Amino acid sequence: MNSKRRNYGFYGLILAVFFGVVCSDLSLASDSLPTTIKRIKPGIVVVGTFQRTRSPRGLFLGTGFAVGDGSLVVTNAHVVAKELDEGHLESLAIFIRRGGKDQMVQVRRVATDPEHDLAILQLAGNARLPAMKLGDSTKVREGELYAFTGYPIGMVLGLFPVTHRGIVSAITPMAIPVIQSRQLNTKMIKRLRNPYNVFQLDATAYPGNSGSPLYDPDSGEVVGIINKVFVKESKEQVLSQPSGITYAIPVVYLRQLLGKVKGER
Repeated sequence: MNSKRRNYGFYGLILAVFFGVVCSDLSLASDSLPTTIKRIKPGIVVVGTFQRTRSPRGLFLGTGFAVGDGSLVVTNAHVVAKELDEGHLESLAIFIRRGGKDQMVQVRRVATDPEHDLAILQLAGNARLPAMKLGDSTKVREGELYAFTGYPIGMVLGLFPVTHRGIVSAITPMAIPVIQSRQLNTKMIKRLRNPYNVFQLDATAYPGNSGSPLYDPDSGEVVGIINKVFVKESKEQVLSQPSGITYAIPVVYLRQLLGKVKGER
C-alpha cells in the first residue's frame, strides 16, 4: 500500500512538472505578441497625402511599414495610386505619432509592382524609422498563427495602430476561374494568365489596413503584406455577399522589388 502511494506520488510529481512546463510555455507564447507589438509599432505608419490648403490637410489612405535602413516604407500600390493635385502642392506623406504628437513626413514613390500590388516609398531628407525585418514567406504553412498591425478605417480612429491576429487558412492562387464568362473583366483575365499564391487569413481587415505587415507574433518578422482590395476583386467578385476573408501578398515579391530599388541606387 505504501509502495502504491509512493508510486502515485511519483507520477503526480511528474505530471505536475509536465503541466507546469506546458503552462509556462503557453504563458511565454501569450506574452510574446504584446512584446512584439511594442517593439514594431514605431515602424508602422499611416500612408496618405498632405495638402497645406486643404481641410483636413492630411488624408489617410492606408498603412505602411519601414524596411531596410528605415528610409523606405512599403505599402500597397493601390494605396498610392491616386493622382496628386500638384497644382495645389498635394504630396504623398506618411503620418506617425511620437511623444504624444502627430507628425508628418513627406515621401516620394521610388518603385511599384502593379502585378503584386506593392509600392516602395522614400522618406524625405534624412528621416528614418525603426525598420521591420523581413522573414521567409516560403516557409509559411496553413494553420500557423500570424498577426497584422495597421490603421483600420483610416482617419476615424486616428494615429493609433490596431492589431489583429488569425491563422493562415489557405495558401491559394490569387485569381480563380469563374463559372460564367460574363463574370470576367479585363483585370481578372490578366491575372488568370499568370496567377500566384497568396495567404488567405481567417482574420478580418478593414479599409485602411491595406499595406499592413503580416508578421510572426514571436519574432516580428514580416511574411506578407495585407491586401484588402486587389486580391478580393479577383477571388470574390463572383460572390453576391463578399466574405470577411483577408488576403496577404507573400513577402518574397517585396524582396524582389527591394532588390531592384537597391540596384538603382
